[in-house]
Amino acid sequence: MSCWREALLAQAVLGGKTKGYRNHPQLTRFATCESPLPAVAAYLEGLRVEATIRGYRFDATRIVAAPDLAVRIPVTEGQLNLELEHLRVKVRSRQPDWEPKLVSLAHPIFVPVLGPVEPWERSST
Repeated sequence: MSCWREALLAQAVLGGKTKGYRNHPQLTRFATCESPLPAVAAYLEGLRVEATIRGYRFDATRIVAAPDLAVRIPVTEGQLNLELEHLRVKVRSRQPDWEPKLVSLAHPIFVPVLGPVEPWERSST
C-alpha cells in the first residue's frame, strides 16, 4: 500500500521532520485540519487496520501521534471518483480479479460531500 508510505511522509512534513514532500497536493487534506498530526495518525491507523485484514503487517510504532478517531475530513465526490478510477486502472493491470471489490474508496475519516475534483488535484486523468 503506497498510501502508507505517503501518509508517513505527510506525518513527517506535518511534524516538521522533513523538508521534502511539503508541496504534495494531498497534504492539504491534513494540513487544514485543526490538529493535523492526530488527523494523519487516524488515517494511518485506518490503513494499518485494513492492511492487517488483508494479511499485511504495518508497524504501528511509526504512527507518532495519538490518532484522533473522531476527526472527519470532507472530500468531494468528484475527488473520490477520480481516485477510485486511478486505483481501478492500477488494479486492472496488477490483480484484475480484485477489481470488482472496489466499490468505495473512502477511508472512514473521509466524509463524501458533493463537488468536483478538488482544486489542488494535479492529476490529468
